[in-house]
Amino acid sequence: MPRLSPKVEGFLYFLPLVVAVLFLFLYPVLYAVYISFTNMNLLHIFNYRFVGLLQYELMLRQGYLASLLINEVAWTLGSLIPMMALGFALALILNQRDLYGRSLFYAILILPWAFPGFISLLVWSGMWTDPYGFMNRYLLPFLHLPHVNLVHSVWGAWTGLIVTNLWLSFPYYMTVFYSGLQSIPSELYELADVDGAGALAKFTRITLPSLKKTIAFVFITSFVFTWNNFYPIYVLTGGGPGIPSKPIASTETFIVYAYQEAFSYNNYAFAAALSIVSTAITMVLAVIVLKFTGILEGLV
Repeated sequence: MPRLSPKVEGFLYFLPLVVAVLFLFLYPVLYAVYISFTNMNLLHIFNYRFVGLLQYELMLRQGYLASLLINEVAWTLGSLIPMMALGFALALILNQRDLYGRSLFYAILILPWAFPGFISLLVWSGMWTDPYGFMNRYLLPFLHLPHVNLVHSVWGAWTGLIVTNLWLSFPYYMTVFYSGLQSIPSELYELADVDGAGALAKFTRITLPSLKKTIAFVFITSFVFTWNNFYPIYVLTGGGPGIPSKPIASTETFIVYAYQEAFSYNNYAFAAALSIVSTAITMVLAVIVLKFTGILEGLV
């Protein structure tokens, strides 16, 4: 039997992976694109037909796209900026070499990560209940802050979502940044001390440049994850509260509204169109961030 060439052997090794990627990723995406150009819904589940760009035209004409995009940006940046800031600040505190009980503090701070996310969301949903939940009955009055109502107040819904998501996610950012800080050679700080550099100078000239790749990785991956994060919004607010003057409820994002269109209203074609638009916007934003900010320059 003739021996195969090294290139053919290499291709055969990767063939199962290629088949798996095509089946698990490419096929669903292409099928979703195809469905978005049809009128598939509960009434036409077996006799749906091609309707072209009708679903996308409806999205634009009814104002869905603009409203969802505003909500999506508010949710993503409103969650991502506090999460990264708090995680980085806690990592800096834990990185202090003279901090007494550092391991105990780290173990306590990482506790939110140990609980299943869905269970934690159910607990937080009860804590935000107005006026009997823990937050509205004890903590907010103690801090002299107004009550937060997830059901009837737009401000309250966004506040509850972002605070809850912050509690759920900050251990991840703290751990990643803490690992990055641990990898910075201590000799750099010792040389800076010899030169008389202050804390701010060491932070801006040693810490931040050394963590450039880590910050870039965390920002890119977390942006995509938060953009598509479904459970906090669905469990806490369900996308509400509704606003009579707008076609989209106040906290509905692309993925939440697509889920409701598909499984509540059985409008599969419109849900597919929403998913495709959301994916396209995410990819475009990722390319813009990579190309024009240069935060991943030199990463590979």
